[in-house]
Parts: sequence; structure tokens; C-alpha cells
Amino acid sequence: MQQRHIDRRIYFNESAKTSRDFYIDYIRKVKNVDSTIKILEIGCGEGGNLLPFAEIGCCVTGIDCSEVKVENAKKFFMQDGLDGRFNTINFFDMNLSEYEKYDVILIHDVIEHITDKKMFFSHLKQFIAEKGVVFFGFPAWQMPFGGHQQGCRSRVCSKLPFIHILPKPIYKSVLTLFGEDRGCIDELLDIKSCKVSIELFEKLVADNGFNVIDRFFWFINPHYQQKFNLRPRKLYKFITKIRYVRNYFTTSCFYLVDLDR
Repeated sequence: MQQRHIDRRIYFNESAKTSRDFYIDYIRKVKNVDSTIKILEIGCGEGGNLLPFAEIGCCVTGIDCSEVKVENAKKFFMQDGLDGRFNTINFFDMNLSEYEKYDVILIHDVIEHITDKKMFFSHLKQFIAEKGVVFFGFPAWQMPFGGHQQGCRSRVCSKLPFIHILPKPIYKSVLTLFGEDRGCIDELLDIKSCKVSIELFEKLVADNGFNVIDRFFWFINPHYQQKFNLRPRKLYKFITKIRYVRNYFTTSCFYLVDLDR
């Protein structure tokens, strides 16, 4: 397990830098981002992704199921002298009587944790403002660390690529062998059951009344610049066109989608 998984302020700062350097400009390809914009992040964690948007005056709201992470978000924003609304709530329990519609919705490293993805997309629709856009970021399931095993406490497991695509019983045995606790194993197996590939994601978008405005596949995830000091690199264009194979080389997928109104 890396230090950033223990010291959440480190993770907050790193997330903020990645968002500042990559997410804002990507969203600006299709949407003006300034102080008039209302932004919601679903699964905000400690709120690092939202910090750069707050810095330019956006009205930011973050929700997360983890009360500890939400309290950290409030604390870190207060320490940085910025405003942000953060609430502990399951997204499926959100309603418009307590929230509102948003010009930009961020969903980063979340969709691969959702079991009922069809219901997720259906519920999402009511929170998108007229001409609003949704930014999705997620790892393709078959990429080397698509199972999030880098969060394991075992130094061996955290560095083993592709073990998440092993059959479930074998994967569980490997995690147990290297001393992962029950909580970690259950979480990783849950991610395995919720896996999402590029092809599945695009089918979900089309089947649930959304349009893909833009997509970008990364060979080296932009956040790896903070985590591993690796320069971000886009996936070679010819690989992006090879269905299924591209999943093994795409460490991060960026999508901008809107409603098919």
C-alpha cells in the first residue's frame, strides 16, 4: 500500500493537480468552465478533483458514501480557504428537492464500482442541466491494474498486473495467500463483479439515452504522473480502433457525454 492511501492529504493534493492539469481542459473542449458553472462530483472522495474548479469560482458539490472522506473534503477545502458543499449520501438516494441540476457532472473512478449501471444512468439524467455534460473517467477492466489491486497492503499483490482477470476462486486464493484482509478481498472481488470495458461502457451510454461527445484513451494514465512520475501518453490511434484488444492497453478512459434530448 502506498503512502497516499494512508495520508489522504497527499492523495487530495495529487488528485487536485491531475484535475487542474487535465480534467478542466478536457471538459473545456465542449463546455465553458468558469464561475457561472455548477459542478457535481459523484463519488468525490476527499474532493481533490473539485478543488481546481473551486479555485476558478465554480460552485462545487461533492457526494460520497464515506463519511470519513466527506469530512476530510470539508477539512481540506477549509484549510485551502475555498468553498464547497459536501454531503455523505448514496447517489441513488439523491433527489432534486434537496439538490439541483448541474452544468458539469464528474464521475471519475466510480462507474467500475457500480453494480446496477442501467439504474445509475437512469438516475443520473434528472441532475443534468440543459446543455449539461458528464465527464467519465475509468480504467478499462482488462488493463494491467484494472482491478485496483495497487491498493493492496501486500507489496507483491500491489505490483502484480492482470491478476484481477484470473477466475474468481484463483484470484481470491492469490489475495489470501499474500495476506490481504477480508475487507480488502471483498472490495476487490466486488470490483471484479462490477467491471466495465470500453465496449460495455459505450453500449450503456447508447442504450440509456446518452451521446458520446468525445472520448480519449490513455496508454499512461495522467494520474500516474503524480503516483509514479510517469509522463502521460495517449494510446496509439491504431490500437484504439481494435475492439476488445484496446482494453488491455488503456489505463484510463476519458469520456464526455450528454443527453440525447
